Amino acid sequence: MHKIPADLRRALGSEPASQLAWEDLTPLAQNEWICWVLSAKQAATRSRRIQRAVDELAAGKRRPCCWPGCPHRRPSAKKWFEKRAPARNR
Repeated sequence: MHKIPADLRRALGSEPASQLAWEDLTPLAQNEWICWVLSAKQAATRSRRIQRAVDELAAGKRRPCCWPGCPHRRPSAKKWFEKRAPARNR
């Protein structure tokens, strides 16, 4: 399980509907949102994901959409997060 990062915690706290939805989630569902935010490689992507999480939780969504899931929970999802080696010239 991942710890909720401070920036996500602050964003959720700024929107009462999102905060209530967050508190209603199972620990596993919370972990999916946290890992989705943490998996962003760029700061701009992370910011967009945090805002999207706030908006989607307020709208009633319970899991991040279109994401293979936390690679720490499912070994089959690790391929989405591994760095690919550059192709060699032959």
